[in-house]
Amino acid sequence: MTLPPLDDILGSLHVVALPLAVRFRGVDVREAALFEGPEGWTEFSPFIEYDDDESATWLAGAIDYGWRAVPQAQRNQVPVNATVPAVAADQVATVLARFDGCRTAKVKVAEAGQTLDDDVARVREVREIMGPDGRIRVDANAGWNVDQAERAIHALAEYDLEYVEQPCATVDELKDIRRRVKYAGIPIAADESVRKASDPLAVARAGAADLIVVKAQPLGGLHRALDIVAETGLSAVVSSALDTAIGLRMGAALAAALPTLDYDCGLGTASLFRADVGDSRPHDGMISSERIAPDAAALKTHAADADRANWWRARIERCYRVLENADGVV
Repeated sequence: MTLPPLDDILGSLHVVALPLAVRFRGVDVREAALFEGPEGWTEFSPFIEYDDDESATWLAGAIDYGWRAVPQAQRNQVPVNATVPAVAADQVATVLARFDGCRTAKVKVAEAGQTLDDDVARVREVREIMGPDGRIRVDANAGWNVDQAERAIHALAEYDLEYVEQPCATVDELKDIRRRVKYAGIPIAADESVRKASDPLAVARAGAADLIVVKAQPLGGLHRALDIVAETGLSAVVSSALDTAIGLRMGAALAAALPTLDYDCGLGTASLFRADVGDSRPHDGMISSERIAPDAAALKTHAADADRANWWRARIERCYRVLENADGVV
């Protein structure tokens, strides 16, 4: 579709700053820009450190959700996982208690400044709380080299891992670690090697992953993400990037449109917030794929200050120019 006029985006813009209950990705407050298109409210929320070229893809994703009809849903409810940040083991129970009914947990590992012993203790505690029937996946966010990943996966294997997400940074490293740990029967998932790659299909062509993690905003929208899943031919886990309630429903719409949904989705992260612009928290381990509008009172209560709002407005303008100078089509 052709880019909508910039004024149509900025005219309904609200920038919010939402407090987190648990520190995540080094932040205690999550900022996001929300605006309304013909199809409804949408979200633009690339992380602060991302440059304009990368962030422009997120803007394309926000426009896709606000200006194009969502694909046909195959389901109205989407199963989601709990997300356990790189907290101390004695904080795990408090975190898991926030995720109503979730029987899968994604545990962050390979955090800078922490050790493998910290990771093992955290995963062990999750297994103890969830019991033998709970599913545990770990996410290293490319924090290990191949040798470190092999040692870590060996140490964590006894806790019956569903899969290991992005243990290493490059496609070649993923291919190597997948070969090394094949004996353990633990699948390797690719996240950053898909959403941050110039060629998101390279990981599948190389045979470097058993499944892929897809996120609507970073991939340029629901429609492009669905195309990528289809072209890779791999099972997909739909996840989020610490989105607000609006962005989580975007992700849920993507998950709802997949022909098959083999894994619980990483769309339960509203439970990490102290406050939000709507309710997209998991209930009985599920979230709805229905689009929602932000609560007017919440937009006011959690509005970012003027300086931050102006910063986001200027960022949207720059990212819009990136899209405009590319081909003007999203």
